[in-house]
Amino acid sequence: MIERIKEDINTVFEKDPAARNIFEVITSYPGLHALWGHRFAHFLWKRNMKTFARIISNVNRFFTQIEIHPGAKIGRRFFIDHGCGVVIGETTEIGNDVLLYQGVVLGGITHEKKKRHPTIGNNVVIGAGAIVLGPVKVGDGAKIGAGSVVVKDVPSDSTVVGVPGRVVKQQKKRKIELDHSNLPDPVADALKLVIDEIEKHEERIMKLESVEGIKAKIDEYFAMKKEEISEIFSKIKENENEKN
Repeated sequence: MIERIKEDINTVFEKDPAARNIFEVITSYPGLHALWGHRFAHFLWKRNMKTFARIISNVNRFFTQIEIHPGAKIGRRFFIDHGCGVVIGETTEIGNDVLLYQGVVLGGITHEKKKRHPTIGNNVVIGAGAIVLGPVKVGDGAKIGAGSVVVKDVPSDSTVVGVPGRVVKQQKKRKIELDHSNLPDPVADALKLVIDEIEKHEERIMKLESVEGIKAKIDEYFAMKKEEISEIFSKIKENENEKN
């Protein structure tokens, strides 16, 4: 028991650069308190003391704002950063070295008494506000971007973003942290591809028109509007660079 507590404290230091000393970690980390409370509730749950387990879980939720059903199975070196609003359902299974951020929901999609919550592999990172629904499997080393909604299985070592969640990246090296500000944007990538294709067609049309000596006023209007839009996007990019 003492060794597990030490391991939990060391996990906080490894996964949260804001942690400064042991006293601060023990007294000021609701994610850690929620994990310890869950272990006690889960101990009672496994021994068929389910009512008492639910009471402990409810008290745990009141003090930490983190709801973990006592039936959920959680591996070692698990950490919830910030934690407020996290919900983990009854049949959830979580592997080792998993990191959750605030607002994550590991929820069910049926009222039937069967496996209805996610199975999370080892070394998984789930970003703030992400929702994983149903008995889906999230593979080892996967990352789920902030605000994503996952309803299908996630391959190992992949990055998922969007609603519904889509696999946008297959990574070779595993990293513990999740860079929330540098996630792929498949919608923006698709739009960029379309815009590039339109520009190519415009160039071809302009060449044909120049050969035939055709020039319409509408072309001048679109050229002017295109410059205006380009200026707007340039200003937005400059502002983003200044913030970074």
